[in-house]
Amino acid sequence: MTANNASPHQSTSRAVASLKTALRDTYQGFFDITHNSLALLGTLLAVALITLSARADLRQNAEQQLLGWLLERQEALAEDTVYAAEPSAIDRVTAALPAALPKEQANVAYWLSRKYRVAAEPLGALVAEAYEIGARANLDPTLILAVMAVESRFNPFAQSPVGAQGLMQVLTRVHTEKYEDFGGHLAAFDPMSNLRVGVRVLQDCIKRAGSVEGGLRLYVGAVSTDGSWYINKVMSEHLRIQSVAKGKPMQRYVPQARPIPVVAPAAPVVPAPSKPGTELEAEGPAQPSLPAGSLTRS
Repeated sequence: MTANNASPHQSTSRAVASLKTALRDTYQGFFDITHNSLALLGTLLAVALITLSARADLRQNAEQQLLGWLLERQEALAEDTVYAAEPSAIDRVTAALPAALPKEQANVAYWLSRKYRVAAEPLGALVAEAYEIGARANLDPTLILAVMAVESRFNPFAQSPVGAQGLMQVLTRVHTEKYEDFGGHLAAFDPMSNLRVGVRVLQDCIKRAGSVEGGLRLYVGAVSTDGSWYINKVMSEHLRIQSVAKGKPMQRYVPQARPIPVVAPAAPVVPAPSKPGTELEAEGPAQPSLPAGSLTRS
C-alpha cells in the first residue's frame, strides 16, 4: 500500500522537475541568443563607424542617403497636410451624368459638349437646370442654352471688356441686387446662380419688349443699332439646339430677324430771328427714350 501511494507523488515530482528544467533551458537559450545578437550588432555598428571614419566618400554617401530619406518623409507629411481628404467636395461640383437625363436633354448635352469642347457632365447639369427654370419662367430652355452658347461658350468664368460676367454675361455691377439671394455679387461666377440671374434678366427684357427678338436686343444692350447681328446669332443657335432636342435634321436655313426700328435723336430746333417786340415760342429738341434694357450690357 505504501509503494502504491508513493507512486503518483513521485510521478508528479518528476513532471514538475522536467518542466522546471525545460523552462530554465529555454530562458538560458533566449538569453544566450539575445546576448550574442546584441554583441554581434554592436560589433557590426563599431565596424561601420570605423569604416565611415576611414572612408570620407562612404560617409558622404551615407549622409546623402539619410538626408534624402528625411526629406522624403517631410514632403510626405506636408502633402498629407496640404491635400487633406475632403469627401464633401463633390457637393460643390456642377455636374450630372447626361445618360441619367431624359433623352431630349441628353441629346442636347452631348451635342453641345462636342461642339463647344466642354465636358458633358457639367453641361448635363446646365441643360437640366435650363429645362427646369425654363418651365417656371415660361421660356424655351433651348433659347436659354443658345444665349449661354453665344455669350460665353459655356465658360462660367468669362468676362467681357465692359464687365459682363459668367455664363449669361450679365453686368454684375448693374444687377448686384439680384445676386443678394445667392450670397453676394461673387455668385456671378457660380454657374447655377449666374444662370438663374441671367434668365431673370432675359425674362424681364422679353416682357418689356413684347417679343423674343426685342427682348434679345434689350438683353445685349443694343442702343444705337437694331441688334440684328446678335438676334440672328442667338436665334440660329436656338433653332439648331431645338432640332437636336427633338431629334430632327439640322435646319440649314434660319430666318433672319426683322429689323427693329431705332429711335434716333431729333435734330435741335433753331429758332428764327425775331423782330423787335415780338416773342416766339420754340419747342426744345425731343428727348430720345433709351430702351429699358440698355443697362444690361452697355
